[in-house]
Amino acid sequence: MTAAPERTAVAPRIGVLALQGDVREHIEALDALGIGGAEVRTLAQLDEVDGLIMPGGESTTIARLLLIFGMHEPLRDRIAAGMPVWGTCAGAILLAERAPDLDRPTLGLMDVLAERNAYGRQVDSFEVDLDIAGLDGGPVRAVFIRAPRLAEPGPGVEVLARLEDGSIAACRQGRVLATAFHPELTTDGRLHAYFLAMTEEALAAARASR
Repeated sequence: MTAAPERTAVAPRIGVLALQGDVREHIEALDALGIGGAEVRTLAQLDEVDGLIMPGGESTTIARLLLIFGMHEPLRDRIAAGMPVWGTCAGAILLAERAPDLDRPTLGLMDVLAERNAYGRQVDSFEVDLDIAGLDGGPVRAVFIRAPRLAEPGPGVEVLARLEDGSIAACRQGRVLATAFHPELTTDGRLHAYFLAMTEEALAAARASR
């Protein structure tokens, strides 16, 4: 089991992909941690951040806009080169290697299968308490809205939490984090703090290697 990342004194710049979706909610969650999140809509803005959150929203729309704005390959390259990324709901779909019902390519950076809208429509939304490996303080209240089912993890994927049906609620592969739910819709900032610490660790490692 991977322990929760250790916080450091390094101040990272966390971006939120702002093409569509729950951008404001993630910015507010980062603000609550004392880290001003930056909206990322252009390649220049992408170059300015050390870690990126890909929010929930409409996965087909975000995938289309990544292609329209020429961000698909540059974003993939940044993540493949070691930039930490966290995909929530639609963002998790876009990180998956396999999303057979998405009509545009994913970034293909996490070895999982993502099935879109697997739990039904908006009216079928639900909440559940989840114990997440490496996260102290008890269960997280997880909000699932038109959530994907994440399954078939490859050998490099660490499953951090599962639902009762066995599907993956949270997982990590190196510096790629994915949650099928929406942590930004609660006041619990522990997962945002977890991703912040992941980004701090990546910054510290990059500086140590220079």
